[in-house]
Amino acid sequence: MSRHALIGGGTGFIGRNLAQHLLKKGYEITVISRMPGAKRITWHDLEKQGIPSHVTSVVNCTGQNVLDPSRRWTPGFQQNVWNSRVNSAKTLSQAVQAAPQVSSFVNLCGVSHYCPSETKTYTEDDHVEGFDYMSRLCIAWEKAAQSAEDLQCKCTVLRTGVVVGHGGGMIKSIWLPFKLGVGGPLGSGKQIMPWIHMKDLCQLIQHIIENRESGVFNAVAPEIATNKEFSQSFAKALKRPCLFNVPEFIVYALFGKERAALLMSGAKIQPKRALSSGYKFQYPTVKAAVNELIQK
Repeated sequence: MSRHALIGGGTGFIGRNLAQHLLKKGYEITVISRMPGAKRITWHDLEKQGIPSHVTSVVNCTGQNVLDPSRRWTPGFQQNVWNSRVNSAKTLSQAVQAAPQVSSFVNLCGVSHYCPSETKTYTEDDHVEGFDYMSRLCIAWEKAAQSAEDLQCKCTVLRTGVVVGHGGGMIKSIWLPFKLGVGGPLGSGKQIMPWIHMKDLCQLIQHIIENRESGVFNAVAPEIATNKEFSQSFAKALKRPCLFNVPEFIVYALFGKERAALLMSGAKIQPKRALSSGYKFQYPTVKAAVNELIQK
């Protein structure tokens, strides 16, 4: 049976890596893009013509980069961040409902609706809540995606921590200062940093598609780490010191209070469903993850 994945946000950091991974595993790939091209459809095409008949799985990685330091946190930018996630999830969910050949719909989301706690460790069984902009966004994002859940199609919400990998995301941002020996934790560094290696994220998505899993999955590594612990491990792998903390006021000045919450707070989260479904993490610890990044 042919395996053909349609990827929303397929030209972004996660979508690009996912497309490359699935191609190596024998999948055909079509990307949803703003611009037409080979092996691409536009969002306008999707709304007018629906999902192509040969597509068997859909993955939505769409979302404007929240932590773009070149963009001020204006009401207009906030609306762009919201719409790029919620509207794309709703559009794909509606398209999936009209595409009976699609057996798996995976929508990537965040983990900001797990309220940070010094004592609580969360699994997918725990309640999530809206207590700030980012947490309310995550709830609306999931709700938009899950309207396809009552169909024969398997709908999975993937609550994703910080994705560490080459070519984008956090590692691209911190590589130079750490390489120069001036990198360090943000603020006190005591805040929890839910994270996952890019290769594990891509393999987990493949696992979900091929085993037709549904419901909510936490896409985070089994090892819970603070921002300081991750920073120290990354510096050690680079054979550099980790002496300088980035002052908290600089983070807030650069990103604003609502965006800075992504960097300055985090919840302890476990990937209970991934592990119980039989998925084995290739990079379960920070040490294993950063060593792979440096070696590559």
